[in-house]
Amino acid sequence: MRERIWTPLLLPLLLPPPLWGGPPGSPRRELEPEPGPLQPFNLLYASGVAAVTMLERARCYRSCETQRLRGPASRHRVSEDVRSDFQRRVPYNYLQRAYIKLNQLEKAVEAAHTFFMANPEHMEMQQNIENYRLMAGVEAFQLVDREAKPHMESYNAGVKHYEADDFEVAIKYFEQALREYFNEDMECRTLCEGPQRFEEYEYLGNKAGLYEAIADHYMQVLVCQHECVRELATRPGRLSPIENFLPLHYDYLQFAYYRVGEYVKALECAKAYLLCHPDDEDVLDNVDYYESLLDDSIDPASIEAREDLTMFVKRHKLESELIKSAAEGLGFSYTEPNYWIRYGGRQDENRVPSGVNVERTEVHGLSMGKKLLPKIDRDLREGGPLLYENITFVYNSEQLNGTQRVLLDNVLSEEQCRELHSVASGIMLVGDGYRGKTSPHTPNEKFEGATVLKALKFGYEGRVPLKSARLFYDISEKARKIVESYFMLNSTLYFSYTHMVCRTALSGQQDRRNDLSHPIHADNCLLDPEANECWKEPPAYTFRDYSALLYMNDDFEGGEFIFTEMDAKTVTASIKPKCGRMISFSSGGENPHGVKAVTKGQRCAVALWFTLDPLYRELERIQADEVIAILDQEQQGKQELNINPKDEL
Repeated sequence: MRERIWTPLLLPLLLPPPLWGGPPGSPRRELEPEPGPLQPFNLLYASGVAAVTMLERARCYRSCETQRLRGPASRHRVSEDVRSDFQRRVPYNYLQRAYIKLNQLEKAVEAAHTFFMANPEHMEMQQNIENYRLMAGVEAFQLVDREAKPHMESYNAGVKHYEADDFEVAIKYFEQALREYFNEDMECRTLCEGPQRFEEYEYLGNKAGLYEAIADHYMQVLVCQHECVRELATRPGRLSPIENFLPLHYDYLQFAYYRVGEYVKALECAKAYLLCHPDDEDVLDNVDYYESLLDDSIDPASIEAREDLTMFVKRHKLESELIKSAAEGLGFSYTEPNYWIRYGGRQDENRVPSGVNVERTEVHGLSMGKKLLPKIDRDLREGGPLLYENITFVYNSEQLNGTQRVLLDNVLSEEQCRELHSVASGIMLVGDGYRGKTSPHTPNEKFEGATVLKALKFGYEGRVPLKSARLFYDISEKARKIVESYFMLNSTLYFSYTHMVCRTALSGQQDRRNDLSHPIHADNCLLDPEANECWKEPPAYTFRDYSALLYMNDDFEGGEFIFTEMDAKTVTASIKPKCGRMISFSSGGENPHGVKAVTKGQRCAVALWFTLDPLYRELERIQADEVIAILDQEQQGKQELNINPKDEL
C-alpha cells in the first residue's frame, strides 16, 4: 500500500522528467492505452544529451575524488567509534605526544590546542598546553586551532568587536560569518549524499519495494541536510548547538547597522530576524523605530527581509513539511526540533544584542532589554537555618560575588579534624577516583582519595578505628543537612558522591609553578572558557545540583579555593582552607571554581556532591547506609544484653 502512496509523490523528485508528447513544460496528459504519436526528434535528442550530461557529471565527480584523495574512493565504511574519535579530535591527542617526542614544540602546541578546543574539560591537556608555553616562552607562538570552523571564528570575532562598541568592524565580521555559514551549509548538504544506510534493519532481510527503498534513501539524505542547521551551530566536541545561532547574526547586525546610521540595512536585518521569531516584541518595536528614521522618499513597506535568510527559511520550512509527510507515509517517527529556540534550560545562555547598556550608548526609542544570566532550573533561595550549634556564618552569595554560595566555619571541631586527618592516612589510595593516576590534575602534586564505604569497611575489619570511620560518615551527613537547610530546598538532597581527598606537594617540583592544583571547572557542565559557556551534557555529571567542601587542616602552603567568571581567569572570590571551614555552592556554570597550587605540605578535605534526583543517588552511600544500620543494630543488641565490647576480644 505504501508503494502506491509514495510512487507519485517521490518519483518526480528523484527521476528525470518522463517523456511524453508535447513541448517541454506543457501539461502532462493521462497515459493512453493506445500508442501515441512518436516523440519529436528534438526532444529525443535533448533527453539523450541530458543523460550524457548526467554521466559526465558522475565521471567528473569520480575524477575529482581520485585527484583529491589520491586514489579511487574507498568502499569501506567508517565505524562509528572511529567517526566519534575524529569528531572529538582524539587523533590530535596522539599527534601532540608524537610531536613532543620529535622535539617539534610548535606543532605539538597546535595539536594540543586543537584537541583542547573540542575537549575543554580535559585537565591534563590544559596542563600540557601551559607546560609547552613555558618551554617556548609565552609570546613565542600563537595558539592555532587546526580544525577551526571559519564561520564560527568570524562570528566570535564579530561578537568581540560588537561588545567593544566597534560596530563597523563587527559588521564586517558578521557579514563574513554569514557568507561562510551559507558556504558551509552547501558543503554540509553535499556530504549528506551517499550510499543508503541500513542501521535499523538487516540488509539481507530488507523486503522493501523499489519505490519504498528509493523514498527511504531520499529521506535519509533530506533529514541529514535538514540537520545541517544544528551541525553548523554546534561547537567542536559539543552535543548541544548554540541557541538561536543563525538568527543571532541578524540580531547583532540590526543594531550594529543602526549604530553606524545605515537604517535601511538595520531594517532589513530586523525583518530577517522576525522570519525566525515573528512574535519577538523587542525586535518588532525596533522595526517600527527604524521605519520612523527612514527618509520620506523611502516607503518602509518596500524594505523587505534579507534575501539570504528569506530563501534559507523558505527551503527549511519546505523540507520540514516533506519530512513530516514522509514520516507518516513510511511509518518512521520524526519530531521537528526548534532550531531557533531562544531560551532553553541549559546554563550557558548566549549574550544577545539586547545586552547593550542603554544609558552608556544613549539610545532612545530602541528596545534593548537586559543581559541574560546563566539559568538555574529552580527557585533561588538562601539564608535558611544552619541547624547545629557553634557553626559560624561567614559569607553569603553576595559577599562571595556570586550566586548560591555560602561560607561557614566550625562545622568540625579541632578534635574531629585531627581524627579525620589521622584516619585518612590509613584508608586513602593514590589516584582513587581517577583510575589510579598519581597526579591526575598536575604533575607537581600527589592525589589520594577514599570513599565513605571504604572507610567503613576498613573500620569494620579493624584496619582503622571504627569510630573514626563512622565520623567520616556522620560529618558528611551533617554537611548534607546544612546545605539542604541553608539553601531552603523544597525536596530532599541526596548524596551523589562522597570523597575524602588529600593533595600533597611533591618535593623538588615547586619552583616557578604557575599551574593549579585543580583546574577551573564546573561540577555539572563542561566549562568552555573560549565560548564563555558551560555545556550541560555528557561526560559532565549533569545530575549534580549542589557541591560542598569540608576542610580538615591548614598546615600547608597554597591550596586556596577560588571562584572565577566563566572565562576561567577572572577570580571573584578566594578562600583559605582551615579546620572546620565549609564552602558550599550550586554545581552549575554559575560557579566555576578551582584550587590554587599546593606548594608545601598536604591539603585534605571531604568533597561532597549532591543531587535532587533520587535516580542518581550514590550507590556506595546506599551501601554505607546499610552498613551503618547493621552496626547500629549490633550495638543496640549488645546494650540490651549488657555486653562490654572488650569482653568479646
